[in-house]
Amino acid sequence: MKLSIDHVTDFSYDTEVAHSIQYLRLTPRQLPGQKVLQWQLDTPGSVQATTDAYGNKLHVCTVDQPHRGITIRARGTAEISETEIPETENRVPPQVFLRTSELTEMSESMREFTRGFSTEKGQPERHQLIELMTALLERIPYRPGITHVQSSAADAFAQGFGVCQDHSHIFIACCRWLGIPARYVSGYLHAGDDQHIASHAWAEAWVNDAWYSFDISNGLATNNRHLKLAHGIDYLDASPVRGVRWGGGNESMRAYALVDQIDRRQSEEQAQQ
Repeated sequence: MKLSIDHVTDFSYDTEVAHSIQYLRLTPRQLPGQKVLQWQLDTPGSVQATTDAYGNKLHVCTVDQPHRGITIRARGTAEISETEIPETENRVPPQVFLRTSELTEMSESMREFTRGFSTEKGQPERHQLIELMTALLERIPYRPGITHVQSSAADAFAQGFGVCQDHSHIFIACCRWLGIPARYVSGYLHAGDDQHIASHAWAEAWVNDAWYSFDISNGLATNNRHLKLAHGIDYLDASPVRGVRWGGGNESMRAYALVDQIDRRQSEEQAQQ
């Protein structure tokens, strides 16, 4: 399946910013289940391309002149496999993703919830993690506006509602408590016939010597509708856009990501001719 992506992030500030740095993980890489056909990153200022500790493509954007706003645009086309192809290569050992963080710490209520998925026969199998994913979505329904970008897994679990970032953090925390390496993933989802209008987050767990995807918010346990940008211990490692600035006062941000299936659109256009 071929996808086109157009992702725009726009920052504006109340007062002039003297200097800003943005850390961008907005460029997908070639993976067993995804092939990047064309990609372009448009930014202000100067940009340095590198690779982070987890193998993600990282661009550091520096604007060293006074400014009142920044617009960042990532766009391109990619092809994703219609059959699931999990990742097996590791830049760092999978055990690194057993390490917890402030965003993925377990609360007592989370431990109580997770105990029902532990097993005396060793680590849970993939089908048991799918059951965990299903139970988690029932326990924490998707609802925007309740949590925020700095909410931890424990915060969202206590609130009883969350979005894809919260679902991923909670699932990751539960997996690690069960002894299963798990990592946070950012990227894009093709939601079906309609265009998806936001970037997305899901989790990957190391099961049977491979990384399998778990999109808790959508109840999906395959990666054949996802285009991956980055992964890490938590959101802070894999966020598409993070930055620091000097000055500017209050900040407002607008972002959208349009994900469209190219081959479906072309077929529809040909049928109309």
